[in-house]
Amino acid sequence: MTTANPAVCFKSVHFSKEGTHILRNVTGVFPKGQITTVVGPSGAGKTTLFKLCNGLDSPNDGDIFIHDSSISSYNPVELRRNVGIALQKATMISGTVEKNLALPLQLQGKTLSDERAGELLDIAGLDASFLDRDVKDLSGGQRQKLSIARTLVNEPDILLLDEITSSLDSVSRQDVEKLITAINQDYGTTIAWITHDLQQALTIGDYTWVMMDGEVVETGESNFLIEPQSERVKQFVEGEVK
Repeated sequence: MTTANPAVCFKSVHFSKEGTHILRNVTGVFPKGQITTVVGPSGAGKTTLFKLCNGLDSPNDGDIFIHDSSISSYNPVELRRNVGIALQKATMISGTVEKNLALPLQLQGKTLSDERAGELLDIAGLDASFLDRDVKDLSGGQRQKLSIARTLVNEPDILLLDEITSSLDSVSRQDVEKLITAINQDYGTTIAWITHDLQQALTIGDYTWVMMDGEVVETGESNFLIEPQSERVKQFVEGEVK
C-alpha cells in the first residue's frame, strides 16, 4: 500500500493547552480511501489529533493538509462537510430519529427529504421504520449506527471515528465494524478510527498509527502490530504499557 496519495497529511504538528504539551511534532498521513486505525495508551493525544482535523482545535505550530489544501484555507462549515466525526458517546438531541438525522442540514438552513433519510438509515443498517422512533428507546448499537448515519448526511470524504465500539456488546460491535468496512469499500470514504482494541486495529485497519505521549512512535501497514520495530510499541502490544 502506498501513502503517496494522502487524504490527511500532518506536518510537524504541535499542540499545547494551558501550558501542557499534548501533541509533539506529529508528522504522517491518513492514506486516501483506506482505513487507518490509531492506537496507543490513554492520554497519547489521539482524540486531540482528531479534533484538529475537524477544526475543533487549531495547531500551535505545523500544518494539517486536507486533500492537499491547508486546513487553515477551509471555512469551518466546509471543513466539517469534508471531515465528519463520530464519537464514543453518540450524543443525541431529544426527539425522533428523523429529527436527529436532519440536524446537520438543519444547521445549514436546509431540509432532509424522507427519501434521503431512509437511504441513510439503510446504509447504517437500520430500517426506515426507525425514523419515527424516539432516540431514548434505541439500544447502544442502534444509537451508534444513527450517529454514523447522521455523520454521513454531509457525504464527507473523510470520516473520523473515536472509540465508537468501546461500550458496545460483541454483536453490536461486529455490526458496526461491518458497517464501517462497507462504507469504506462502497463509497471509497477515507476512515481514521481510534480504538483501544488492538485486534480490531489489526483486522479492520489497512494502515495503523501508534501514538504515545503525544508523539507518533510507529506507523505502517497494520500487520506491523504483529512484530513492531519499536521497543516501546512492542511493550505496548504485549500489555506492558497501559
